[in-house]
Amino acid sequence: MVAEGPGAGAAGRAPIVFLSYSRADKALAVRLARALQGAGLDVWWDTLIEGGAEFAKTIEAAINTCDAVVVAWSQASVSSDWVLDEAARGRELHRLVPVSLDGTEPPMGFRRYHSIDLTGWKGDAGAAEIDAIVRGVAALPGRGSPSPAIASVGPVAKPRTVSRRRLLLGAGVAGVAGVAGLVVWRNGLHLRLLAASGNSVAVLPFKNLGGDRGQDYFSEGLAEEVRATLARNVGLLVMAQASSAKFRDSKDDATSIAEQLGVAYLLDGSVRRSGDVVRVAADLIDGSSGFSRWSQTFERRISDIFAVQSEIATTVANALATRVAADSGTSGSAADVVAAGGTVNLAAFDAYLRGRALYDLAADEASEAAALAQFDAAIAADPEYAAAHAARARSLTTMANQYGDVSRRAGLYDAAIAAAERAIALAPDLADAHSTLGYTLFQGRMDARAARAPFERSAQSGSGEATVLARYAQYSARTGRDDEAVTAIKRALRLDPLNPLIYRAAGSVEYAARRYAESILPLRKALEMNPKMGRAHASIGDALLMLGKVAEARVEYALEPAMDFNLAGIAIAEHRLGDVTAARAAFDRLRTELGDRSLYQQAQVLAQMGDRDAAITALEQARAVGDGGLIYARNDPMLDPLRGDPRFARLLQGMGFDGGTA
Repeated sequence: MVAEGPGAGAAGRAPIVFLSYSRADKALAVRLARALQGAGLDVWWDTLIEGGAEFAKTIEAAINTCDAVVVAWSQASVSSDWVLDEAARGRELHRLVPVSLDGTEPPMGFRRYHSIDLTGWKGDAGAAEIDAIVRGVAALPGRGSPSPAIASVGPVAKPRTVSRRRLLLGAGVAGVAGVAGLVVWRNGLHLRLLAASGNSVAVLPFKNLGGDRGQDYFSEGLAEEVRATLARNVGLLVMAQASSAKFRDSKDDATSIAEQLGVAYLLDGSVRRSGDVVRVAADLIDGSSGFSRWSQTFERRISDIFAVQSEIATTVANALATRVAADSGTSGSAADVVAAGGTVNLAAFDAYLRGRALYDLAADEASEAAALAQFDAAIAADPEYAAAHAARARSLTTMANQYGDVSRRAGLYDAAIAAAERAIALAPDLADAHSTLGYTLFQGRMDARAARAPFERSAQSGSGEATVLARYAQYSARTGRDDEAVTAIKRALRLDPLNPLIYRAAGSVEYAARRYAESILPLRKALEMNPKMGRAHASIGDALLMLGKVAEARVEYALEPAMDFNLAGIAIAEHRLGDVTAARAAFDRLRTELGDRSLYQQAQVLAQMGDRDAAITALEQARAVGDGGLIYARNDPMLDPLRGDPRFARLLQGMGFDGGTA
């Protein structure tokens, strides 16, 4: 158990500060100690050790009884074992206030803490740098500081004024996605600024300190399991994995990371495996000050890792939101872990984490197959591991969408549906399983009606999962339920503001509602984050085409890396521009090079060229081979020339789009 710090200075006494420094920096340390004393702090440092005292024991006692540990980092001190030990103890006691004497970056394990820069300090006790240290001491837990305790904290960062021009130009991640502002829209673009709410937290990828990079999957997977556990707590706002992972190797300090993510707190950690023993250090950092609010180190046998992840999540949840009910889903018994879709089988857990690391690579068909093999191994070790069944369903769906030929596609979708249904049977509240089932029924079986129930259930139980919400938003948009789509995609953006896929999804929501101009901004943002992203340029081209900006649309289509969208868009744009030869050449390439994989895009081109019968035939063929593009048919403006044709109406009804809704 972590010892609590002394009360905010017992009434009438000055806060006691332990000063940790390297002997090589003694001259500057003397000036710093005098300045802190002049600012009203009681400074303890090694010159106060009485002759004959046992040095190490005296140091330890001083740290354990002080109010704050001020660590003076420098080129010399980052290599000092004494300073490192003293800093580590200060971190464990959540009393760490770091400074940098010469601009040196803190060593690994301490870089998430905001260091007060003293490189320009002239020795004045009244300087801003000394005032910052005093405020840092006052902000520590239990000090009665001007910063409220975690349990009662409100918005911790004051929103800055951001010009409309800066937001529209997408000038940097923080300008759009962090505390400085977040793009949200409804019936046209609206910009508003959001402060980080006091119950918001991002779980950063845990660092692997074991030296074996082959174990990165375990440390990062453990962090994601903690994040998923926290996300089930409806009282917390937990940043999604994709956005948090952007800072895996970042050298930014905690305040900068928190600002970019738009959260009040960061949970950082490290993992070291040695034989059958695992050491997990977790640290909750205040994003407004960069100081630690809670830290703890767990050293257990690897078989106890499930209790560790639950204990971390429970402690953080309690620290962030004391008003959350005790049964909020973060308790740590084996029964709770299994009920939430997890496992207590170490071999299954390890295989699952390996599979998820491979799946997240999204590299090629071989990596997808390797991920599936790991999920199958997890299920073999624990047949009741619901999360592994859900992951298997996702892998099978991905393989069907991206790599399965026409002859294999139906079988892959059937297997994915069976896996998702098994996951739901084992863990009825597992949002990802419901979401995957809905997606596969919609995209694979093209049954909008059957997909509605699992999608609705996923939105209810997965309100803290950005990917779940984005899938639900796109389903709702494609089935004509615009209010539900916008509500879900707004929350997904709040939870995952640095994920280009969420911005692309937001653009598709706007386009489905025929708010063409409004769809372009989030698509541009997606491309700013990932210039190689597929389908974003083509989606911008579609919006420009509908706005009558055909030449501009042609430029976007030419930039599209996905060949089916590229050729279809060019064919339509050239036709609109009156170049029949160029239009026909692009269409012929679409048919000959991509064949049955592009039947839906062929139908779009034929409809825009005015060949209604051929377009209907292409759509019917697409239905027969399971072309997932058909999910766009209900509100695709490219197919407007077919509306009113009874054959087209029957096609929509057969997919569950009857009456204009699913």
